[in-house]
Amino acid sequence: MEGALLGSIELAINKAKTAVLLKMETSELHELAQPSGELYGINNASSLNFVTFGGGIPLRWGGRLIGGIGVSGGSVEEDIAVATSCVKEMEHILEILYK
Repeated sequence: MEGALLGSIELAINKAKTAVLLKMETSELHELAQPSGELYGINNASSLNFVTFGGGIPLRWGGRLIGGIGVSGGSVEEDIAVATSCVKEMEHILEILYK
């Protein structure tokens, strides 16, 4: 996205990876990674580069995890909105391809 930080590229990749590895949206992980959350400290697993804020969503098809969408470059709310739209579009494409 024009004007986005260059670091957004790596963040988007890591958001998708986090969503797949943990089988959850990164926005859900945000709450779990807080000091009172069950996964507090997960972001210290530095070699995995977990992202604990919104913009990463697992992609499922036929009840199976098949990948992840990661979006970065806007605000967290914008990233979530774009990622959600991408997931819906991918589901639509898969539905057409595998009728």
